[in-house]
Amino acid sequence: MAAAVVHRDNTVSTRGAADRRFRLASISKILSTWAILVAVEEGSIQLETPIGQPGCTLRHLLSHAGGYGFDGATPITKPVRNRIYSNTGIELAADAVAQATGLDFATYLREAIIARLGMGNTELIGSPAHGVTSTVNDLARFCREMLVPTLLSPATVTIATTPQFADLGGVVPGIGSFRPCPWGLGVEIHGSKNPHWMGATNSPKAFGHFGGAGTMMWLEPDEHVALIALTDHRFDLWSTAALRLWPDLSDSVLAQQRQNL
Repeated sequence: MAAAVVHRDNTVSTRGAADRRFRLASISKILSTWAILVAVEEGSIQLETPIGQPGCTLRHLLSHAGGYGFDGATPITKPVRNRIYSNTGIELAADAVAQATGLDFATYLREAIIARLGMGNTELIGSPAHGVTSTVNDLARFCREMLVPTLLSPATVTIATTPQFADLGGVVPGIGSFRPCPWGLGVEIHGSKNPHWMGATNSPKAFGHFGGAGTMMWLEPDEHVALIALTDHRFDLWSTAALRLWPDLSDSVLAQQRQNL
């Protein structure tokens, strides 16, 4: 395992193998979305660009509101009916960017995000929804970028990290069903969800993701702090323990952060 607490002033506290490469699983969705948003700001594609089934746009896909199931190209409902967590949605969005830019998405992600942030141990192989491998040290660079953006405008980051289609209910896989179930673009937003994989003291604005590879990452935008924890033990093999340990760790980090303010 490896973990880090990241502050906007570039200080990072790490534990464990901070340069070891781990499979991020669904944390990949955040990195892929950030690259897609670079393409939006460059004008290659727009959040309202139609993609997939009628009525579905890039914005719908990135916020799990496009009507697609967990996997599979056939939609299971119309857009904006429910928050349906979907690998397919992220994959369709990445394919649209690849078509619009003329670059395969792994190359676009590398050029738009990975190389520009010096994330030399990060790579996408396979699905942009779950195929990134990276290290704690590389993700710390990415978290600092999310806390103090340089690759995207603050306005775009605000859109990405605030609820899209805020009234939708849905399921956070492995956690539970919530109404509403707030999600931004590529990131889950804590909101009032309880129980949750983040801490009891995380704010409603906290955003991030966890992955089936036993990985988690969240950011507190107002307190300018982030937590990363990566393991090589699949979530489904220790989910009961993870849903106790992750919140406890999160609350401990936040308590120390607030004590030091």
